[in-house]
Amino acid sequence: MINNKPILINSTLKKTIHVLIMCLFVFLNTHCQTNTTIKQPPHSTMELNKLTDQEQFVILHKGTDAPYTGKYTDEERKGTYYCRQCNAPLYKSESKFHSNCGWPSFDDEIKGAVKKVPDTDGRRIEIVCNTCEGHLGHVFTGEKFTEKNTRHCVNSTSMVFKEELNESNSSTKGKAIFAGGCFWGVEYYFQHAKGVTATTVGYIGGHTENPTYKEVCGHQTGHIEAMEVEFNPSETNFEELAKLFFEIHDPTQANGQGPDIGPQYVSVIFYMDDAQLKTSEKLITVLKSKGYQVVTQLKKATHFWPAEDYHQQYYEHKGSEPYCHKKVNRF
Repeated sequence: MINNKPILINSTLKKTIHVLIMCLFVFLNTHCQTNTTIKQPPHSTMELNKLTDQEQFVILHKGTDAPYTGKYTDEERKGTYYCRQCNAPLYKSESKFHSNCGWPSFDDEIKGAVKKVPDTDGRRIEIVCNTCEGHLGHVFTGEKFTEKNTRHCVNSTSMVFKEELNESNSSTKGKAIFAGGCFWGVEYYFQHAKGVTATTVGYIGGHTENPTYKEVCGHQTGHIEAMEVEFNPSETNFEELAKLFFEIHDPTQANGQGPDIGPQYVSVIFYMDDAQLKTSEKLITVLKSKGYQVVTQLKKATHFWPAEDYHQQYYEHKGSEPYCHKKVNRF
């Protein structure tokens, strides 16, 4: 109102103003929607593996393994390295080399497997899985380690290695799985045994996939701490390794091993075949004839899940010896 008199607006002008307001609202609404659309990452609809806290730290939050602690730093077997988060193949063993930098090094990736992006520090080039964009590490050039003059410095935590098995090498390699309390101590003694080519600590016998140490210790999965050992049959055999197993832990203790009490620490031989079963039964019979009340269980081997990287070769990295395992001659 002006001077207490109403302003008169005819109906045509009202309609025009209304149309203009509606057009402006539609324009602003459409403009806002266009500019606030969120792009989903390429892996948003993928089924990804469950990650532990350490794996999340490295793969999702771009963390880094401590040098010389990764389980694949000195891996020399023939095979393929896969993304731990999405299982996409990343590297072939033929591209792996020793750079003495403290992390697994490759001079080439499987074609299309890796994406290179500028690092947030503005100096380095980050490498991520091209399928799920999980963090792998960094790539460097000009160091002249190999003819390709390239080094992919990759975290072991970001990968899973699968050995390439065929008739030529499967016939010259043996495997066995033993559980005798804390797997750190069991592995310590087997690492130094004649004929042993590799050891891996992990979990077996449970009812879930990809168990974590926290879940196993919390008795949520039914798994047992165990160690998988690979050996050269021309230098040793299952019987010799089983004897070592019975001598580095107390096979008469039923509820754990030493101070480590609980169902995840029981004594078990997870046999691979009937031959290993019969050998285990024979050795138990010998021990019982000597007065040992053996409670070691014999179970058919099921899927073995490798434990987190920081558990592998624990005492070797720590520079100490087991507190709950000691070798005692029993045979």
